[in-house]
Amino acid sequence: MERALVVEDDKDHAELTARLVRSSGLEPVVAATGAEALRRAAAEAPALIILDLMLPDLDGFDVCRALRADPRTLATPIVMLTGLDADESRRRGFRVGANAYLTKPVQAQALREAIASARAWPDELRRAGVRGEVQVELLSATTFLQEVNDFLATLYPATPLTAEQATQLRQAVMEIGQNAIEWGHRHDLALLVRVHCRIFDDRVEIVVRDQGPGFDPGHLPHAASPDDPLAHLEERERRGLREGGFGLVISRGMVDELRHNAAGNEVTLVKRFPAQGR
Repeated sequence: MERALVVEDDKDHAELTARLVRSSGLEPVVAATGAEALRRAAAEAPALIILDLMLPDLDGFDVCRALRADPRTLATPIVMLTGLDADESRRRGFRVGANAYLTKPVQAQALREAIASARAWPDELRRAGVRGEVQVELLSATTFLQEVNDFLATLYPATPLTAEQATQLRQAVMEIGQNAIEWGHRHDLALLVRVHCRIFDDRVEIVVRDQGPGFDPGHLPHAASPDDPLAHLEERERRGLREGGFGLVISRGMVDELRHNAAGNEVTLVKRFPAQGR
């Protein structure tokens, strides 16, 4: 029988969660601290991790971030449980790669559904030829974008990307994310930017999507062009826009492929691994 690692320091909650896990067809094993959870997850390769956020040693968000940064647990489903504020903790949980997030007291049916959905995730990745996947969402603020970009950077050492390639990818994600916040959302904090990172055998793909109306990538007179990167400055001055407009040009130079969806509110960045590292 496949195992589920239950990370919970409260014995009563651990026993209750273990019973629900067993009823879902998994054998539960319990870790009472974050450090123990990281050791057991790496050594025992559980099919699922149910992670409480309030632990005696490590913050549960840091445990989740560390699990996602380890190639052995990059594709292990993680369900977070907590009694903390639901909305903010859920957003933060998804910013560090959780598959599902439930607040206490957890309803049995909700946990079973979360377990079933999380267990299906690795099979979906295998069918798509994906080694690992992280989907995050963030409020339209640079501080949250930086946090997400820092988290994504912890995944790159698990890939064949060189240090220079990883730095270039970080720069591209930051530029495109800033465009989504500034142009797609006009700095409206109520709107979410979604970032989807997938690691394949030969490349990393990162999709940045905003909720704005989109734009026509072929008609951006206020943005720099590779053919004439300074021509847009006069247009920006005429419109009273701030200095800038180099984001797309910079990003294209930092990745192997950059493409937009038809609506213009989604950008896909592709960075390929060196041939010898694939």
